[in-house]
Amino acid sequence: MSEDAEGWAPEIAELRRLQGLAAEMGGADKVALQHAKGKLSVRERIASLLDPGTFREVGSITGQAQYDADGRVTAFTPANSIFGRGRIDGRDVVVYGDDFTVRGGSSEAAIHEKQAQAEAMAGELRLPIVRLIDGSGGGGSVREVERTGYTYVPTIHGWEGLTANLSTVPVICLGLGPVAGLGAARLVSGHYTVLLRETGFMFAAGPAIVSALGTPVTKEDLGGAMVHARSGAVDDVADDEADAFAKARRFLSYLPASTHSAAERGPALDPPDRRDPWLDRAAPRDRRKVYPMRRVIGAVVDEGSFFEIGRHWGKSVITGLARLDGWPVAILASDPMIYGGGWTAAACDKLVRFVELAETFHLPVVHLVDIPGVVIGVQAEKEGTIRHAARALTSVYQARTPWCTVIIRKAFGVAAAGMCDHTRFRYRYAWPSGDWGSLPIEGGVDAAYKAELEAADDPQAARAAIEQRLNAVRSPFRTAAKFLVEEIIAPQDTRPLLCEFARLAAPLRDPVPARFGFRP
Repeated sequence: MSEDAEGWAPEIAELRRLQGLAAEMGGADKVALQHAKGKLSVRERIASLLDPGTFREVGSITGQAQYDADGRVTAFTPANSIFGRGRIDGRDVVVYGDDFTVRGGSSEAAIHEKQAQAEAMAGELRLPIVRLIDGSGGGGSVREVERTGYTYVPTIHGWEGLTANLSTVPVICLGLGPVAGLGAARLVSGHYTVLLRETGFMFAAGPAIVSALGTPVTKEDLGGAMVHARSGAVDDVADDEADAFAKARRFLSYLPASTHSAAERGPALDPPDRRDPWLDRAAPRDRRKVYPMRRVIGAVVDEGSFFEIGRHWGKSVITGLARLDGWPVAILASDPMIYGGGWTAAACDKLVRFVELAETFHLPVVHLVDIPGVVIGVQAEKEGTIRHAARALTSVYQARTPWCTVIIRKAFGVAAAGMCDHTRFRYRYAWPSGDWGSLPIEGGVDAAYKAELEAADDPQAARAAIEQRLNAVRSPFRTAAKFLVEEIIAPQDTRPLLCEFARLAAPLRDPVPARFGFRP
């Protein structure tokens, strides 16, 4: 057979052979070890995340090869990273995964250009990217110094693309194993970050290094999933890999492909005029009593659509995504069960991060307000809470995404001023339970009427009389009469009005760059 008749069959056969070797990853023994730890291989993960049959790999034969005298590959170790494009629920995405079966995902077996190209693909094609992170992901070990014969000044190849993507496309990061060093930095650098409950760990430096510094510590205490969920280093904790993939798919469903478009409307299956009578009695008359804000959220958004983000940190502020008559929105709410809804330093940081997310992807914000103010006390002062609060307030005033506020109960002080940017059109409603001012009456009487109380024969009776006088002018209807609150509504009318807001806001979601970029 002539060469022309044979064509390129030998080369094509060699290509298929190398692709087959790459598909074996670190080998059957290493894959079995991964399974024994309750973990999927990277290729199994990609197949589980994406719509069946949609993965298109890039760099399928990238790796370290050994050659004989004739130039034939005699041994092949694939790079410990895989990336390409596929689909999630019919939407194109980029997916990048660490392969822990090849040198534990470490830099010694990495080809860093694959990471950089994955980020470049997402940014230039304007596609969301999902990072499946399992290992150190770069940086190298001390052993590598001996192998290379020199040390280097740290730089991070491709970090500029990662940074640009945070202001361009949705970035989802799933920590699916032990993640350290640069891998940890990559994990937290996303819009939505998940760590596995049992097998996911994250460290700036691992237990061996920390223990060598004189503080013996276990990997669970140092870098367990709940450690980072409570600190806000990750947004969520998943029970297993299937749960992590489901969370990633759901988060993505609320967002556009990039900042160059607006999120699509989902099925409108819940009537926009639905009213829940419970809302009319949700806020107790006794201002010292609390109520379940998450139930309020569930009653006003499309049924089952609320997707909470960051539940375990900054807990006096609730953040999440939801739908109103099918339209995706960002939900920001107070939790009166935690510090009465007051702003802690962590809650302020959580709010800033969430407003940046909404602003980046043009999501209208619904803010359900029950804020007694900035949390006070010695610990709050040590944490610099007021500066965190000023930053949160500034982020609200910098945002230009459509914004609707519902004052459910308390609205006091600097923190409550962050309910919205008052210089814009105030798309704002209040419930009859609304209670507002510079300070709550109960907490401000002693300071404001100090001399009168000290001069009284019966300070308790005098205090009660003062409170009675103040309560007489406390009615929210007096505020509405001065147009200092725009509209008081029956609580069960909240959902129809919010659905109307979502409809009016939909054409205002301009696909233009945000006024400020998203930062981890």
